[in-house]
Amino acid sequence: MQQQTIRNIAIIAHVDHGKTTLVDQMLRAAGAFHEHQQVAERVLDSNDQERERGITILAKNISIAYGGVKINIIDTPGHADFGGEVERVLKMADGALLLVDAAEGPMPQTRFVLSHAIAAGLSIMMVINKIDREGAHPEDVANDALNLMMDLGATDEQLEFAMEHVVYASAVNGIARLSPDDGGEDMLPLLDMIVEGIPAPEVDADAPLAMQCVTVDHSSYVGRIGIGRVFSGTIHAGEDILVVKNDGSRSKAKVKQLFTFDYLGRKECSEVIAGDIAAVVGIDGTDIGDVYTDPEHPVELDPIEIDLPTLSVIFSPSTSPLVGREGDIVGGRQLKDRLMAERENNVTMRIEELEDKSGIEVAGRGILHLSVLMEQMRREGFEFQVGRPRVLLEKGADGELLEPIEQAAVECASEYAGKVIEAFGNVGGIMVSMDAGDTQTHLEFKIPTRGVMGLKNHILNVTHGEAVFYHTFLEYGPFAGDIGGRANGVMVSMTTEPAVAYALGTLQERGALFVAPGDDCYEGMLVGERPQAGDMVVNIARTKNLGNQRSSTADIAVQLTPPRTFSLEEALEYIMDDELVEITPKSIRMRKRLLTETERRKWNVRHGLVAKLEP
Repeated sequence: MQQQTIRNIAIIAHVDHGKTTLVDQMLRAAGAFHEHQQVAERVLDSNDQERERGITILAKNISIAYGGVKINIIDTPGHADFGGEVERVLKMADGALLLVDAAEGPMPQTRFVLSHAIAAGLSIMMVINKIDREGAHPEDVANDALNLMMDLGATDEQLEFAMEHVVYASAVNGIARLSPDDGGEDMLPLLDMIVEGIPAPEVDADAPLAMQCVTVDHSSYVGRIGIGRVFSGTIHAGEDILVVKNDGSRSKAKVKQLFTFDYLGRKECSEVIAGDIAAVVGIDGTDIGDVYTDPEHPVELDPIEIDLPTLSVIFSPSTSPLVGREGDIVGGRQLKDRLMAERENNVTMRIEELEDKSGIEVAGRGILHLSVLMEQMRREGFEFQVGRPRVLLEKGADGELLEPIEQAAVECASEYAGKVIEAFGNVGGIMVSMDAGDTQTHLEFKIPTRGVMGLKNHILNVTHGEAVFYHTFLEYGPFAGDIGGRANGVMVSMTTEPAVAYALGTLQERGALFVAPGDDCYEGMLVGERPQAGDMVVNIARTKNLGNQRSSTADIAVQLTPPRTFSLEEALEYIMDDELVEITPKSIRMRKRLLTETERRKWNVRHGLVAKLEP
């Protein structure tokens, strides 16, 4: 039977195509906010980093009531680093809203999220957003999206459904229309189409209970909270249930509290019927994939596999000479406790202490996935250091070494296409397609994850900042051997003193600087980049020696170029194996693992290397 009073729908899209903004307007149209109530834009992006980065990091569940129907809406991340969230939460939905920018059209991560929705067998409704944007061509974009669905193997039923269910919208203005020019001025056509078009959940309300946990929330008061969809039967607060793990192990538990989603919040209830989405409190150690079922008549559901991490970094306490100046939490024990707490809350990461107790290895799906955790910790007052991200290799069926491979796409001016192809070729990239237009060229590559690190900046440099670069995890493939690393050497400070303008004025003739006058520096810290290979030890505190024949006022002021600054992701991609990123609440610094020149020389001698040091 169908549960006609419920619709479960996921919103999928490429990054920045307007998913969260669209949800804001759907909430408004359904009366979720009181008249004159002040509500922040992108209300679902409640995390500070989500607001600042303009992306959704964690899947969110809300519901709205419209026309006597409860619509459960799942706002999913669009970035590939959080793809594990997308794949899992689609199991709760019966349909998906595919959101596409009317000017940009389908993008690489549109393909990524759409492929999962098609594989899950969802009915896909298209929303062509930003129809008021300059350069928008909504009907062409709708056709492009249909062609993409065909390329991804959509069934005839899915294609026919998508053709018949297209909405043209300007989410920022709260407008949804059935054709780009029909003059509608509200979101009601979209809500009507969801209620009338998206299939109601197909359930057996009288069968034994079967609910599967697809997301785990955490509360310091009640512990883990399992969130998932009730596929059959009814779950009641206070009842005894059987918990079946992914590995088949079983245990009994009692449902202490039960919640459903009610607009932006959760509402405690005594029961949740089949087809609805629930949050369950009381299942100790619950994890993704757990099935909550009837102890007397257990129901089996397909297990949910969590995506394996592809990158890892080592967190360790800061050994910087400046440690403790900017952060309140600097101890190794506190760092370990914080990361072990993260392991309990964040099931998408693998977090383990190293055997020698020198640090904690944190593995995730990509640089962004890892840097979000680092950024959160520095905001909490931690000071720590991390090494260069390394890819996690696997063994194939025949014992061969496999490494993660990414699908990368670049949109650039046609005149720069050759330089982009060369840049990819230098780091193991293989071009798989090229679509040359009159002024723009679309290039697609397969490239080892190792080669992606640091590549974005290089692509922006060779295209004069005009390229658009995206990449998503594709598969594990044969290990590509050695690939090109950072070609440029760095300038390394020889003293622990603030940088001086006079010294920087002479150094900027040798390369690009990372520090400004007055910045605190220390021996072993990276203070600039030189165009040649090899490191150069420099004195950033050198001052001008004045004779009695002239004074400092006679000197022409030093003209300094503004220093090159690094985001956390850029710093992680920039460093080499013998370098670290020091992270504090106020600063992101790059440094050598061994701070003194003498230590580095000894290490090079021990390992048969020759240090490239210049005066």
